[in-house]
Amino acid sequence: MKLSRFVKPVYAHCDLPCGVYDPAQARIEAESVHKILEKYPGFDHDEDKWRAVFIKEQRLELVKHHLWVLWTDYFKPEHLEKHPDLHDLFWRATKQAGTVKKSVDSAESQKLLDLIDEVAKVFAATKKAF
Repeated sequence: MKLSRFVKPVYAHCDLPCGVYDPAQARIEAESVHKILEKYPGFDHDEDKWRAVFIKEQRLELVKHHLWVLWTDYFKPEHLEKHPDLHDLFWRATKQAGTVKKSVDSAESQKLLDLIDEVAKVFAATKKAF
């Protein structure tokens, strides 16, 4: 049986029809990181600190993954025309995730949350256009 009998082409400006992509996924992971870093100074045991850093690093990889999926699969040239700072915004957001990986300062994770919020604003504006 041919797969084409079951899979029909669908027009979408992104790789799949809308509703699949959402910056909220990156934000949820970044919020976890931020909460970890807020609690980190209160950890008394090395094991707790090690686990916190380990989980933080995992979550930050997910943040970067979700941002890159949005950037590479959702946003298209027509979005860049209306939002010419998108390249810079995604560069800053993913670089900030890397900065947070090297830090235990919750101020750095707050900067990441703020950048993800900027991405979400542009994302919401693009959704209104379609």
